[in-house]
Amino acid sequence: MEDDTLTTLKILIIGESGVGKSSLLLRFTDDTFDPEQAATIGVDFKVKTITVDVYDVTRRETFAKLDNWLNELETYCTRNDLVKMLVGNKIDKENHELDRAEGLKFARKHSMLFIEASAKTRDGVQCAFEELVEKIIQTPGLWQSESHGRGVQLSDEDAGGGSCGGYCSLV
Repeated sequence: MEDDTLTTLKILIIGESGVGKSSLLLRFTDDTFDPEQAATIGVDFKVKTITVDVYDVTRRETFAKLDNWLNELETYCTRNDLVKMLVGNKIDKENHELDRAEGLKFARKHSMLFIEASAKTRDGVQCAFEELVEKIIQTPGLWQSESHGRGVQLSDEDAGGGSCGGYCSLV
Protein backbone atom coordinates (compact mmCIF):
# COMPACT_ATOMS: atom_id res chain seq x y z
CA MET A 1 0.00 0.00 0.00
CA GLU A 2 1.21 3.51 -0.71
CA ASP A 3 1.83 5.88 2.18
CA ASP A 4 -0.85 8.33 1.04
CA THR A 5 -3.58 5.68 0.82
CA LEU A 6 -6.31 5.83 3.45
CA THR A 7 -7.75 2.40 4.12
CA THR A 8 -10.98 1.79 5.99
CA LEU A 9 -11.38 -1.56 7.69
CA LYS A 10 -14.80 -2.92 8.53
CA ILE A 11 -14.92 -5.04 11.65
CA LEU A 12 -17.80 -7.34 12.48
CA ILE A 13 -18.09 -8.04 16.21
CA ILE A 14 -20.35 -10.99 16.95
CA GLY A 15 -21.39 -12.94 20.02
CA GLU A 16 -24.18 -13.43 22.51
CA SER A 17 -25.95 -10.50 24.15
CA GLY A 18 -24.12 -9.08 27.15
CA VAL A 19 -20.63 -10.40 26.38
CA GLY A 20 -19.23 -6.87 25.94
CA LYS A 21 -19.04 -6.34 22.18
CA SER A 22 -20.00 -2.66 22.31
CA SER A 23 -17.87 -2.08 25.39
CA LEU A 24 -14.77 -3.45 23.63
CA LEU A 25 -15.39 -1.21 20.63
CA LEU A 26 -16.03 1.89 22.75
CA ARG A 27 -12.92 1.21 24.82
CA PHE A 28 -10.85 1.02 21.65
CA THR A 29 -12.36 3.96 19.75
CA ASP A 30 -13.14 6.41 22.58
CA ASP A 31 -11.18 4.93 25.52
CA THR A 32 -14.37 4.92 27.58
CA PHE A 33 -16.22 2.31 29.59
CA ASP A 34 -19.86 2.57 30.65
CA PRO A 35 -20.87 -0.08 33.21
CA GLU A 36 -24.50 0.73 32.39
CA GLN A 37 -24.05 0.17 28.64
CA ALA A 38 -27.38 -1.02 27.22
CA ALA A 39 -27.39 -4.33 25.37
CA THR A 40 -27.32 -3.95 21.61
CA ILE A 41 -28.52 -6.40 19.02
CA GLY A 42 -27.99 -6.86 15.33
CA VAL A 43 -25.20 -8.05 13.10
CA ASP A 44 -24.17 -6.67 9.70
CA PHE A 45 -23.29 -9.65 7.52
CA LYS A 46 -22.21 -7.41 4.64
CA VAL A 47 -18.79 -6.92 6.23
CA LYS A 48 -16.26 -8.89 4.24
CA THR A 49 -12.89 -8.55 5.92
CA ILE A 50 -12.57 -9.02 9.68
CA THR A 51 -14.64 -10.73 12.34
CA VAL A 52 -14.27 -10.60 16.10
CA ASP A 53 -16.19 -13.30 17.97
CA VAL A 54 -16.63 -12.43 21.65
CA TYR A 55 -17.57 -14.54 24.67
CA ASP A 56 -17.79 -13.79 28.39
CA VAL A 57 -15.24 -15.81 30.42
CA THR A 58 -17.69 -15.85 33.35
CA ARG A 59 -20.59 -17.34 31.34
CA ARG A 60 -19.97 -20.73 29.73
CA GLU A 61 -23.20 -20.52 27.72
CA THR A 62 -21.75 -17.63 25.69
CA PHE A 63 -18.77 -19.82 24.77
CA ALA A 64 -21.06 -22.73 23.87
CA LYS A 65 -22.83 -20.54 21.27
CA LEU A 66 -19.65 -19.64 19.37
CA ASP A 67 -20.17 -22.45 16.84
CA ASN A 68 -23.60 -20.99 16.01
CA TRP A 69 -22.06 -17.57 15.34
CA LEU A 70 -19.37 -19.07 13.12
CA ASN A 71 -22.01 -21.01 11.18
CA GLU A 72 -23.95 -17.78 10.61
CA LEU A 73 -20.77 -16.12 9.42
CA GLU A 74 -20.06 -18.92 6.94
CA THR A 75 -23.64 -18.81 5.69
CA TYR A 76 -23.70 -15.09 4.94
CA CYS A 77 -20.09 -14.20 4.24
CA THR A 78 -19.10 -13.56 0.64
CA ARG A 79 -15.38 -14.31 1.08
CA ASN A 80 -13.22 -17.11 2.37
CA ASP A 81 -10.16 -15.05 3.28
CA LEU A 82 -11.43 -13.60 6.54
CA VAL A 83 -9.24 -12.68 9.47
CA LYS A 84 -11.06 -13.98 12.54
CA MET A 85 -10.33 -13.27 16.17
CA LEU A 86 -11.79 -14.85 19.29
CA VAL A 87 -11.97 -12.59 22.36
CA GLY A 88 -12.59 -13.90 25.86
CA ASN A 89 -13.90 -10.73 27.51
CA LYS A 90 -14.45 -9.71 31.15
CA ILE A 91 -11.21 -11.18 32.51
CA ASP A 92 -11.35 -8.56 35.27
CA LYS A 93 -14.26 -10.42 36.89
CA GLU A 94 -13.93 -13.26 39.39
CA ASN A 95 -15.56 -16.68 39.01
CA HIS A 96 -14.33 -17.50 35.52
CA GLU A 97 -16.18 -20.47 34.05
CA LEU A 98 -13.64 -20.77 31.22
CA ASP A 99 -9.88 -20.70 31.28
CA ARG A 100 -7.50 -19.39 28.64
CA ALA A 101 -6.68 -22.91 27.41
CA GLU A 102 -10.29 -23.55 26.36
CA GLY A 103 -10.43 -20.33 24.36
CA LEU A 104 -7.09 -21.03 22.75
CA LYS A 105 -8.14 -24.57 21.80
CA PHE A 106 -11.33 -23.27 20.14
CA ALA A 107 -9.39 -20.57 18.30
CA ARG A 108 -6.84 -23.08 16.98
CA LYS A 109 -9.61 -25.39 15.80
CA HIS A 110 -11.15 -22.55 13.78
CA SER A 111 -7.92 -20.82 12.62
CA MET A 112 -8.62 -17.70 14.64
CA LEU A 113 -6.45 -15.17 16.44
CA PHE A 114 -7.10 -15.33 20.19
CA ILE A 115 -6.96 -12.84 23.02
CA GLU A 116 -8.39 -12.41 26.48
CA ALA A 117 -9.45 -8.87 27.35
CA SER A 118 -11.31 -6.57 29.68
CA ALA A 119 -13.13 -3.57 28.27
CA LYS A 120 -13.46 -2.31 31.84
CA THR A 121 -9.74 -2.28 32.69
CA ARG A 122 -8.41 -1.86 29.11
CA ASP A 123 -6.41 -5.10 29.32
CA GLY A 124 -5.87 -6.54 25.86
CA VAL A 125 -8.28 -4.22 24.01
CA GLN A 126 -5.76 -2.09 22.11
CA CYS A 127 -3.74 -5.22 21.40
CA ALA A 128 -6.72 -7.01 19.88
CA PHE A 129 -7.36 -4.32 17.29
CA GLU A 130 -3.66 -3.81 16.59
CA GLU A 131 -3.19 -7.54 15.95
CA LEU A 132 -6.17 -7.55 13.60
CA VAL A 133 -4.75 -4.68 11.57
CA GLU A 134 -1.30 -6.30 11.53
CA LYS A 135 -2.76 -9.57 10.21
CA ILE A 136 -4.66 -7.67 7.51
CA ILE A 137 -1.49 -5.92 6.43
CA GLN A 138 0.21 -9.33 6.22
CA THR A 139 -2.63 -10.59 4.00
CA PRO A 140 -2.53 -8.46 0.81
CA GLY A 141 -5.57 -10.20 -0.67
CA LEU A 142 -7.70 -8.48 1.96
CA TRP A 143 -6.71 -4.93 1.16
CA GLN A 144 -6.07 -5.27 -2.54
CA SER A 145 -8.73 -5.67 -5.20
CA GLU A 146 -11.48 -8.07 -4.10
CA SER A 147 -10.98 -10.19 -7.20
CA HIS A 148 -7.56 -11.23 -5.91
CA GLY A 149 -8.64 -12.72 -2.57
CA ARG A 150 -6.86 -15.70 -1.07
CA GLY A 151 -7.34 -17.81 2.04
CA VAL A 152 -5.74 -17.05 5.39
CA GLN A 153 -4.37 -20.05 7.23
CA LEU A 154 -2.82 -19.53 10.65
CA SER A 155 -0.60 -22.20 12.14
CA ASP A 156 0.93 -23.01 15.51
CA GLU A 157 4.15 -21.38 14.26
CA ASP A 158 2.30 -18.03 14.31
CA ALA A 159 1.57 -18.37 18.04
CA GLY A 160 2.98 -15.64 20.21
CA GLY A 161 4.07 -13.57 17.22
CA GLY A 162 2.24 -10.46 18.39
CA SER A 163 3.69 -7.44 20.13
CA CYS A 164 1.13 -7.10 22.91
CA GLY A 165 2.85 -8.45 25.98
CA GLY A 166 1.34 -11.92 25.89
CA TYR A 167 -2.33 -10.97 25.61
CA CYS A 168 -2.66 -12.08 22.03
CA SER A 169 -2.03 -15.51 20.59
CA LEU A 170 -1.83 -16.05 16.88
CA VAL A 171 -2.99 -19.60 16.32
